Amino acid sequence: MKEEPKIGVFVCHCGVNIGGVVEVPKVVEYTKTLPNVAYAEDNLYTCSEAGIDSIKDAIKKYGLNRVIVASCTPRTHEPLFRSACKEAGLNPYLFEMANIREQCSWVHPKEPEKATEKAKDIVRMAIARAMWLEPQTEPEVEIRDSALVIGAGIAGMAAAVTLANQGFKVYLIEKEKEVGGYVRRLYKLYPTMEEASKIIGPIIDAVKKHKNIELMTSTTVEEVSGYVGNFNVTATKKGEKIPLEVGTIIVACGGLNYEPAKGLYQYGVYDQVITQLQLDRLLRQGKLGKPERVVMIQCVGARKGEIRGYELASFPKSDTAKLLKKVLRAKKEEGWPYCSRICCMNAIKNAILIKTVSPETDVIILYSDLRVYKEYEDFYSKARDLEVKFIKILEIVTPEVTETPDKRLQVLAYDMLAGREAEFLCDYVVLSTPLVPHKDEIILARMLKIPISPDGFLMEAHLKLRPVDTTMDGIYLAGVASGPKDVPESITSAKAAAARAAILMANKKMKSEAITAVVDEDLCIGCGLCEELCPYGAPRVEEGKSKIVDVLCRGCGVCAAECPRRAITMCHYGDQQLLAQVKAALVSEEFEMGGA
Repeated sequence: MKEEPKIGVFVCHCGVNIGGVVEVPKVVEYTKTLPNVAYAEDNLYTCSEAGIDSIKDAIKKYGLNRVIVASCTPRTHEPLFRSACKEAGLNPYLFEMANIREQCSWVHPKEPEKATEKAKDIVRMAIARAMWLEPQTEPEVEIRDSALVIGAGIAGMAAAVTLANQGFKVYLIEKEKEVGGYVRRLYKLYPTMEEASKIIGPIIDAVKKHKNIELMTSTTVEEVSGYVGNFNVTATKKGEKIPLEVGTIIVACGGLNYEPAKGLYQYGVYDQVITQLQLDRLLRQGKLGKPERVVMIQCVGARKGEIRGYELASFPKSDTAKLLKKVLRAKKEEGWPYCSRICCMNAIKNAILIKTVSPETDVIILYSDLRVYKEYEDFYSKARDLEVKFIKILEIVTPEVTETPDKRLQVLAYDMLAGREAEFLCDYVVLSTPLVPHKDEIILARMLKIPISPDGFLMEAHLKLRPVDTTMDGIYLAGVASGPKDVPESITSAKAAAARAAILMANKKMKSEAITAVVDEDLCIGCGLCEELCPYGAPRVEEGKSKIVDVLCRGCGVCAAECPRRAITMCHYGDQQLLAQVKAALVSEEFEMGGA
């Protein structure tokens, strides 16, 4: 016989985030009147140490067998509260969260009375669902103590060395003949201006000499199967298939430097129109000479289609705004919509290098926005001290590049601060182009079942909470694989990814989420629709019946929603639980939720 629900409800003020709008004490008093609520209280910050201790104490003191926290998003705090329940001896899946911040106080900041009533509704719905919650058991899986790192650029090598130094076996795969990626081709790195070879050289030596690293160049990944802790990988080198068994995978496939279309700013038409990467090569080889003037144009192939607020919002009803809107709609987008983050610093770095070699050279940087974040503001100031000129242009009025009769280049741009067009005769036009996703990322994304972000890079599980994790357990991202990064950031992300993989392998076992699909074999007809639709490959039709591989299942519910025989249900999200929640939202306060 099931134990009668004894529910404890903890309503959070969240400082003024909730308490500044919602009358939390009224919500608590209302909650005490609802069926099966054995205890209710409010906390200033339920996620604080005092709030967590309050939950643990109440579970023991009042014999609570269900716990609800009405506060913020479960995305950020549900693991913390589940852990508290577990420490107090309560199954963590007997916990429920009611979001009265993002879904209530934040969206109704000027309607405190209505927000308070809505908070009551949200709490009532959570209680209705909690009454039908059942304990769940998290499946446990063995973890192999070996890792695969895909890509031997600066990030991939840093991740491999970090893992190898901890005693783990690492397979490092690189599709090119040489390791080092783009950093191997660079001259100097900002902001230290140290030669790139002095940074990457020791890492390459460490990779090649380390006994725990098996380096495979001219090798590609052909197939990946299995799940966290037990990945089976097939790599190919010169037609030979190499089977690998690993516990974790780090993707460090890097990116590409955007190649402008021929004719864009006369690139590919005049030899003196080059990219920052090509300028870097000229500086490294000492072939730039001492030009009279160099003009750099920022955001070539980047931030295309991005509308800045200052361009439109400042004159919303003017003819200029109408013109800008018309042009933005009509223009053919050439390039990528995001800011590559490294282009401004690369331009400033190369400008400083030019001024160092040839102080008399006039260097001009044309920009629509200059983004020098973190400590790089000092780097920008150094360039100004060297008399590098920064001219703000209106991006919509694209600079024009032409050739003069004496074979020099002429740049015509609209100087926003001067309020007029300006002409510059120069020897070189340098285009600052972004890092863009590698085409191999699409292949890897499909193979590893990792989503791709709108920018085209591999998507992390959560930008702030899990920046190197993916939606697939045991698979991590490093370096430019998840978006443009400079060398220090790439190394930092690589070490973070290695740390995440090392924790998993060091523990040797892992418990996965209990929210998985369950098949009723008596109802299943083996149609295979679940196997076809599942984005994670969890269902497998065997002997005419669907079976779920628990560690692959992410609890998305696609199979349960589409099963024609309703043979699949979701643990922790059963029909009875959801229907009780819906009824509690629709009926009067006197509704007897126990009969849902």
